[in-house]
Amino acid sequence: MNWDDLRYFLAVARQKTLSAAGKKLGVDGTTVGRRIMRLEESLGSSLFEIAAHGHLLTSRGEELMRHAEDAERAIISANDILTGEQSRFSGTVRLSLSEGFATWVLGPKLREFSELHPEISLEIVTTNGFLNPSKREADIAIMLARPSRGPLIAQKLSDYGLGLYAAKSFVSAMGRPEKPADLHKFPLIGYISDFIYADELRYLSEIDPALVPQTCSTSINMQRSMCAEGLGLAILPYFMTQHDPSILHILPEEIAIRRSFWIVVHRDLRNVGRIKAVIDWLKQVPVVPIS
Repeated sequence: MNWDDLRYFLAVARQKTLSAAGKKLGVDGTTVGRRIMRLEESLGSSLFEIAAHGHLLTSRGEELMRHAEDAERAIISANDILTGEQSRFSGTVRLSLSEGFATWVLGPKLREFSELHPEISLEIVTTNGFLNPSKREADIAIMLARPSRGPLIAQKLSDYGLGLYAAKSFVSAMGRPEKPADLHKFPLIGYISDFIYADELRYLSEIDPALVPQTCSTSINMQRSMCAEGLGLAILPYFMTQHDPSILHILPEEIAIRRSFWIVVHRDLRNVGRIKAVIDWLKQVPVVPIS
């Protein structure tokens, strides 16, 4: 077994398909398949089961995954130390962020970061769900909850607040609720239940478990647009609404939801120069008011 075989194995385990792994590695999926087959033959074990949604690790595959990640961490650490990358403020840093945070908080500050660290290239991923730093899917993740396991270092970035909002046009046409119980009489906007990737996003259930949105999206930006167009009431972060006078804060005293952002990084990367530079910058970005 050699490290190159393990690279292919890790790519398939993380990307779930041969084609996606090939794209990550810069080769075609057929080449990846041949390398995985060769590795399985050398070990005398099946490492993956092929399911409808991709390649899933077998029990032997999961065992190899632990060892392969240990080897990966050792190689990355040795490379950083020997090349001086550990202390340099240069290279690529992949950030996994929620869409709202990326668009409304980080986006306006990216030019500032580029001027501060011109040799650091940021890759910002806002997929539905966070990439996992413990599996090297991202270098840094800004998550909605502190992870309870894994070789990770987590620190709170900021608390933030959310409230109930409606467009002025909606209030003019439909009126406004006078108390939380009135929400059952109004159309609501929210997440698609089957695609909620973190319990911290179940805002309506926190107000009343019986509340069900009539108009749904996996995108918080889309929910904001729906709200602004007068399609219904929506729970939105204050940082997405505070500068828009066309969107009204409804029941501010009765409905005030609190959440937190957490900076999460693999413990082996915490002292790498480019990672520290990004984390230090993130701590200086003004996130949001609580209300």
